[in-house]
Amino acid sequence: MAEIINMPRLSDTMEEGTVAKWFKKVGDAVSEGDILAEIETDKATMEFESFNEGELLHIGIQEGGTAPVDTLLAIIGEKGEDITSLISGGVASEDSEKAAVSEPKEEEPAVSVSSEIPEGVEIITMPRLSDTMEEGTVAKWNKKVGDTVSEGDILAEIETDKATMEFESFYQGTLLHIGLNEGESAPVDSVLAIIGKKGTDISAVLTKQASPSADTQKAEPTSKVPSPKVEVLPEVKATPQVAAVNKPSNGRIVASPLAKKLASEKGIDLSRVQGSGDHGRIVKKDIDNYQPQVGGGVQVFTPSGTESVTEIANSQMRKTIAKRLSASKFSAPHYYLGVEFDMDNAIAFRTQYNSIPDTKISFNDIVVKAVALALKQHPQVNAKWEDHQITQHHHVHVGVAVAVEDGLVVPVVKFTNEQSLPQIGAAVKDYAIRARDKKLKPEEMDGSTFTISNLGMFGIQEFTSIINQPNGAILSVGAIVQKPVVKEGTIMVGNVMKLTLACDHRVVDGATGAQFLQTLRAFVENPLTMVV
Repeated sequence: MAEIINMPRLSDTMEEGTVAKWFKKVGDAVSEGDILAEIETDKATMEFESFNEGELLHIGIQEGGTAPVDTLLAIIGEKGEDITSLISGGVASEDSEKAAVSEPKEEEPAVSVSSEIPEGVEIITMPRLSDTMEEGTVAKWNKKVGDTVSEGDILAEIETDKATMEFESFYQGTLLHIGLNEGESAPVDSVLAIIGKKGTDISAVLTKQASPSADTQKAEPTSKVPSPKVEVLPEVKATPQVAAVNKPSNGRIVASPLAKKLASEKGIDLSRVQGSGDHGRIVKKDIDNYQPQVGGGVQVFTPSGTESVTEIANSQMRKTIAKRLSASKFSAPHYYLGVEFDMDNAIAFRTQYNSIPDTKISFNDIVVKAVALALKQHPQVNAKWEDHQITQHHHVHVGVAVAVEDGLVVPVVKFTNEQSLPQIGAAVKDYAIRARDKKLKPEEMDGSTFTISNLGMFGIQEFTSIINQPNGAILSVGAIVQKPVVKEGTIMVGNVMKLTLACDHRVVDGATGAQFLQTLRAFVENPLTMVV
């Protein structure tokens, strides 16, 4: 009996998939476990194997075609079996099937698979390399037009909203066309390159891209953004005010009506104003900039400098930070709980711990470990808001904010509560180094259940953070400072650290957040309890 194979959901955020390559063709025998196709998801290109055996009777989505999850992908059954009813049940007709699969949505600047594409030509589109990626920037091309490309070759380095990643080819042939130059950006699914047989005429394909049909004309194929650069605007020179009579040969002073009105209101003698308009005509800016001579022969100050600015194009990371933090701030009702911890015991503990050979931990490691243990006792804080429910996590994945040149990334220490202090320290240090080199993988920045932002190392004593959604809370950690404190009725010098917990009030109530901070205080002020 024939079996319908639908587009699988290969990741938790996948909504649609693209068939990158078929390994079987209609009429081929298929065994259980055979690789049917490569499916490009929102995170990666993955092999999709068959759980059925028989003959491949029908292919519903051609190579390069995109369709939502659960759309008819293929049909496997016995040789010669009638599958007309199955095909008509999945799509009304072959034509409508192709339209549903390969015709791009109006708002998506994708190139459809059509008969206008010569045989053997493959259109490579901007891949979705992270779950939040909406557009990418070509940081570097490793191939140029005319080069031979083999399957698995690194075509280019693509800058996403989270990292710069290598993009490999799933096809082989000659690189016939490059759609984006280095430094240019375009939305996901825009044309990135074209690969085919050497000498293939792709002028029709390029013409179709340059002149999209009426149905797709609303969406531009690419959105070109200038690469980051420093640009000095044209010099704006100060206009010296000259104490000279502005009298043309005919004795008439030429000024615009507005300039005359302003001069009258300010009591300015137009004959003493130097006009900057055509033929010495006095205009509004001449009145606005006019300064009379100071008495006693002292000239007024005339600046000799120029106005200039630096323009830096927004990177994909900066755009995503702006989008996600704005969404968090304006959608999640934030409130803040501030505390001050006594750090005397933590200082002594760290000193003693670091006396062990080849061992070194930081105060940040102590805080991360304490937070993880406290979250295990308070799953209400280790939670996220969803439209239909609040999801409490019983695993602890702490995200640690790391500042990089282009902004901020949040690598995740998985199962933080199970790791030792040195293990946490090594993981955070490794993430920080690779984050600054843009070598973090997308999966290393996914899945946090809580986030910590520490600016204490920069001398910041107290601050508040915006919640890193979908987390329900974020902890801001300040510097350790010395100040007078009262202990057992005596004023003495103590070491204190201020922390601020930002909570999403939809998830974490005030009393719940306060109880979490009490547990956290017990661990941080008595760190020995974390290791015994």
